Amino acid sequence: MTIHVFKGFGHVIQEVTFALVPLIIFFLIFQFFFLKLEKQKLINIGKGMVLAFFGLAFFLQGVEVGFFPVGTLIGEKLGTISYRWILIPIGFVFGFVATFAEPAVRILNHEVEKVSGGYISQKIMLYTLSIGVAFSIAISMVRILVGIPLWYFIIPGYSIALLMMFFSSRRFTAIAFDSGGVATGPMTVTFILAIAVGVASVIEGRDPLLDGFGMIALVALSPIISVLTLGLLFEGKGRERDRKHSKSET
Repeated sequence: MTIHVFKGFGHVIQEVTFALVPLIIFFLIFQFFFLKLEKQKLINIGKGMVLAFFGLAFFLQGVEVGFFPVGTLIGEKLGTISYRWILIPIGFVFGFVATFAEPAVRILNHEVEKVSGGYISQKIMLYTLSIGVAFSIAISMVRILVGIPLWYFIIPGYSIALLMMFFSSRRFTAIAFDSGGVATGPMTVTFILAIAVGVASVIEGRDPLLDGFGMIALVALSPIISVLTLGLLFEGKGRERDRKHSKSET
């Protein structure tokens, strides 16, 4: 397989430029009328924007020439093995590792720990999201192998999530629904989705459009349920601690 590393890189640069220029213009308007930041801070922000520009460009180019083709090839190879049940634990491991390495997940966990004053630690959030996504990828592999329609999982899953909202605190509900969007980041979408499509494309009787896609919907759902479950556990421990405290006072 021949890989041309910088093939189509000009188009990627153009896409990143169109994405970032409106944000830069918006920032400059705020700087001129409201922020009025000092010169040194503006220079540092400018350096950050340049790094972000080239970082996005190189990342998207790497996805195009690396993650997508490699993920598809891995999926096609896994789909041809005789003991296809192994796709389920492999999917679990891929889901866990991809979420563990997801930059957006790290940022969310940091913000949650900072805002909660350390009550919800980064480590707990990271493992909660990683395990939730890992289960969703494993379920997606089951769906591809057996041919189960997507709505068999989506409707009950969101019904459970909406039901859990009534028993969870508003704090964990807000974090949970943000977690669903954050977990569907570049690592999951670019690599694991390609694997799922590759698997579905080589299994007889499976349609890559029907069976390969839909995995991201499950990935978006699983962190919601896992974080809401974490919230219920936290609240249960809090109530138990309050009961022990009230007993000790009496």
